[in-house]
Amino acid sequence: MRAVLVANPKGGAGKTTLATNLSGHFANQRKRTTLCDLDRQQSALRWMAFRDPGMAPVTGYYAGNQISASLPREADWVVVDAPAGLQGYKLTDYLRAVDKVVIPLVPSVFDMAATEDFLNSIRSELRGQRTKVGIVAMRVDPRTRAASMLEEFIKHFDIPIVAYLRSTQNYVNVAAAGATVFDPPHARHRRDVGQWSSLVEWLNK
Repeated sequence: MRAVLVANPKGGAGKTTLATNLSGHFANQRKRTTLCDLDRQQSALRWMAFRDPGMAPVTGYYAGNQISASLPREADWVVVDAPAGLQGYKLTDYLRAVDKVVIPLVPSVFDMAATEDFLNSIRSELRGQRTKVGIVAMRVDPRTRAASMLEEFIKHFDIPIVAYLRSTQNYVNVAAAGATVFDPPHARHRRDVGQWSSLVEWLNK
């Protein structure tokens, strides 16, 4: 079993979008995939309720605060959708339970400022540990000034940007159907799927 934590202290950063689409990717690769929802709003589980039984299967559950004891060892991949405001001993426990941490980050001054302390905490907690951390730049074109601003900000933390995901309504539309950009019809989302390749490669290392 391999586990990836999707976390950001700020709401609206794209955690559930990342978590559900990662789950869809692994499921479509015929991996036994479990989506662990730690957020009290349970948005990830609502997404699962809309998912068509004919789609690649993803199992899911609400874990509350008991992440370490509840991760299913029989799964190939567990994707953990963390709550906003994650910090302190809970953050420590969650980091110990996973192999990789993915942090979605929107390149705005407000989002970066809200995430700064969290990034420092993660870097401190994981010093000397096997767990790896990567940033996913959300709703941004890597050729823009906003992307350059984000890259300059991230330099101070020595954390790689492992993917850039563009701003598109495709994610909103597929979520409403309990689907992901990795589910059929594939032609409609080919551009979006291509943007995930670097993240998927990093996760599989």
